[in-house]
Amino acid sequence: MTGRLRSLVAPALASLLGIAFLVGLGVWQLQRLAWKDALIAAVESRVHAAPVDLPAEADWPKLRPADTEYRHVRVAGVYDASRQVLVFRALSSPRGRYGGPGYLVMTPLRLASGAVVLVNRGFVPEDRKDQAGNGLGAGETLVAGLMRASEERNGFTPADDPARGQWFTRDAPAIARAMGLSRYAPFSIDADASADPADLPEGGETIVAFPNNHLSYAATWFGMAIALAGVFVSYALAQLRAEGSGERRPAPAGDGDGGRHRD
Repeated sequence: MTGRLRSLVAPALASLLGIAFLVGLGVWQLQRLAWKDALIAAVESRVHAAPVDLPAEADWPKLRPADTEYRHVRVAGVYDASRQVLVFRALSSPRGRYGGPGYLVMTPLRLASGAVVLVNRGFVPEDRKDQAGNGLGAGETLVAGLMRASEERNGFTPADDPARGQWFTRDAPAIARAMGLSRYAPFSIDADASADPADLPEGGETIVAFPNNHLSYAATWFGMAIALAGVFVSYALAQLRAEGSGERRPAPAGDGDGGRHRD
């Protein structure tokens, strides 16, 4: 093996490792794509299905959000207006008439069993905050809506301040504890839209959207793998051409006698 060929061994191994890593990332993104497509299909089927009875209280501790998120349910109970809280929300793409900065109206619904489920009755704009109590009667109410797990925080979410009634996350257990509730559900329900689009709070504003860029991510990783292979092939061909041209280079001209000229 010539020196130039030996010099290609290390770059070849490094390139193979890099290509294998990039292809692995691409395959992983394709697997994520299949998972996301299945998730979206499952959620769509739950959202548009007819409402079913809310799971029994005894089953609440065993529920998994992956199985229940966006499940369309119905439940009857009595609203407790005295413990209602407002969660700040900027509704940028409203489905109904109202949007912009405002609040999600979270109201406890006490079931006949004595257990409590927090219901997000809908959105009220900031300038109509006084209408957050609309639609609360003293009798039993039948609620239909989507089961929701608590929201996750990120680094930009302000801290909730229960003492001042300032909430920025739809966190059912935290809100229930701040209200002094017991036997509360670990989830909440987003109420369906009212038949009257002018009603407040404005239900039916659940955002059902999942970013699904896994195919483009996979294409990026596979493209980088191809590019890396192309770079190595170009480098290797250049090295081999240089090797070949060096072997065919003619020896310096001479007359065999040390360069002396004979007359």
